[in-house]
Amino acid sequence: MINVLFADDHEMVRIGVAAYLSAQQDIDVIAEAGDGGEAVELALDLRPDIILMDLVMKEMDGIEATTKIIEQWPEAKIIIVTSFLDDEKVYPALEAGATSYMLKTSKANEIAKAIRATYDGQSILEPEVTGKIMHRMREKPVDSPHEQLTDREMEILMLVAQGKTNQEIADQLFIALKTVKVHVSNVLGKLEVQDRTQAVIYAFKNDLV
Repeated sequence: MINVLFADDHEMVRIGVAAYLSAQQDIDVIAEAGDGGEAVELALDLRPDIILMDLVMKEMDGIEATTKIIEQWPEAKIIIVTSFLDDEKVYPALEAGATSYMLKTSKANEIAKAIRATYDGQSILEPEVTGKIMHRMREKPVDSPHEQLTDREMEILMLVAQGKTNQEIADQLFIALKTVKVHVSNVLGKLEVQDRTQAVIYAFKNDLV
């Protein structure tokens, strides 16, 4: 069962989405938060598998809440679910540590799929978000820690950027799942990033894909 915390300041939105998700056999909405501060408290107390985070909320917004959660719990998997695609929201949310970024215009079943995929280690980004990342990051040349990657590690990074899970990578490369996990860990370490989402951002930023 995937335990989910849903943070949104619109009660009707919470009720509707929570009802749909809880009707799924493998998803359970264990708590709801009406603002960012409450989301931080519940996240750190309950440690849910997935946190659905709205961006624009009273008292504390989703970006600040995401930052505070990741600072104290780096392994947290946070999916941004918002109506906004402007640069001032997308980049800070991802840089704060969000794993996936979905729009509220997405269908309920797409949100459910994103929850499952994020739980399995993937990073789900709306196509518009991926496009923004590619456009912005390619304009900014940076140092190249990826030059430290071995050929195999670079291959792993490319597959991660394609949204492949560890198991899918293992199957495609005919190597053990444990070996993939070691390679992914090495990639994250050499790139000096915290998670797979930031690794994907790095790949786009450095024009590797």
